[in-house]
Amino acid sequence: MAIIKIRNTAIDLDAAEIPNIDASKITSGTISSSRISGLPASSISSGTFSDARIAASNVSQHASSFDDNKIVNDISTLAIRQSSNENKAAYGGSSMYVDVFQDGTGISANTNAPRNASEYVSTAVGDTGLVFLMDGGETESVGSTNFYNLSSGVAVNRDGINGSGDSIRVRDTQKKFGSNAYYYENSSSSHDYRHYFNANSDWDFGTGDFSIDGFIYYTADAHEMSIMGVGTGSTNGDYFIRINEWNSDQLVFNTKYSTNGHANIPSTGISPNTWLHICVARKSGVLKIFIDGVSRTITSSTNWATMPVGNTAGQLQWGTSMYAGTGMYGYIDGWRMYKGTAKYFDANFTPPTSQPVAATTSATGNFISNAITASASTNKMGAIITYQDQAGTNTLNTDIVLQLSADGGSNFTTATLTALPDFSTGIKMCKVNDLTIGTAGTSLKYKLSFANQSAGSKEARIRGVSLQY
Repeated sequence: MAIIKIRNTAIDLDAAEIPNIDASKITSGTISSSRISGLPASSISSGTFSDARIAASNVSQHASSFDDNKIVNDISTLAIRQSSNENKAAYGGSSMYVDVFQDGTGISANTNAPRNASEYVSTAVGDTGLVFLMDGGETESVGSTNFYNLSSGVAVNRDGINGSGDSIRVRDTQKKFGSNAYYYENSSSSHDYRHYFNANSDWDFGTGDFSIDGFIYYTADAHEMSIMGVGTGSTNGDYFIRINEWNSDQLVFNTKYSTNGHANIPSTGISPNTWLHICVARKSGVLKIFIDGVSRTITSSTNWATMPVGNTAGQLQWGTSMYAGTGMYGYIDGWRMYKGTAKYFDANFTPPTSQPVAATTSATGNFISNAITASASTNKMGAIITYQDQAGTNTLNTDIVLQLSADGGSNFTTATLTALPDFSTGIKMCKVNDLTIGTAGTSLKYKLSFANQSAGSKEARIRGVSLQY
């Protein structure tokens, strides 16, 4: 039978009247979206969708979120540790800047917050317990025997001086700091070339904590050559520090503790004709002797928990002690005495690298970094801070405040620091990530501020900063 073809636009057939039309018969025209309501994804087996046809949400809803801050923080922490171990000066990279205060090159300004030679920054709030400070003759003229004041920054004046000629004077031949040092030339038969201070309760440490430290340069061996001491040896608590006990290079600390004896603590490891830092310190009934910042093994059977050191009846004497047979033959410089606290005790330390001073400044302060140039404008920054509670407990964002700037310090944005696990024993750590900076730019700075600091009760030390950008 022949197929009859009907060509008439007036004929309108609905879907029910065309139940089995072959898809290949549809060769032209456009099928509206509403006509393809349930097309399964499996039916799309070829072809390419343009980027505009795939919404971002259709992709991100299936992607797991990734926070890289943990990695960034770990890298920053490692950078601080490496810089500390290698004693590196401040340095920067393409996305990080690190300073552990090996020197002061990374600091552009400070207000009452100087960098300390022991590699930290803090607000100076006074030197707790300092009762005596010797400046080594910085305020006197070389060769003079008419000294006025042996101290600097502490209300202690010299009460007298015994000696003439070269026996005791200020010299610039050898000096640890500045221009001068005190020189003593006591003979083997005399101990009368000395500075002395009359009886004072400051020299009476009782059974409490104390420390005495400073520098010596001795030039001749002499039996019981005394550096300093209190008293004549007739009263309990009289003491003196001497070198060369029994003609060997030793440091000895003698204290009269009964009517018939003294406590001897020799410590080997010293020699003449070189500057040595010496420290004798007691804390919680335990005595230690340090040479150049290193704790030495001591020999003693004395119960230092109950041993009186010093008294209110004896003179404090430098260059000798009336308790010793021979006085100092050489130089002394930069000596300090602390009552009620041990300046050094808990660990080996770096001796002072500059003339000790009794500085007292505000209990608040801040310091600002040098400008760090970023490769592109940034409006987000972060940081890792390592710090120490030297005294008390410092509260983040109250006692220690971090601010960040991207426009060279014209505008700072205050961060909210959060605590991290400790960096090391006694060193804490905190961080801020992805802080939005108010004014974007390429000249980056940080500012760290101290507040509520108080000598002996709340003291913070900033040990390291790693800036992220």
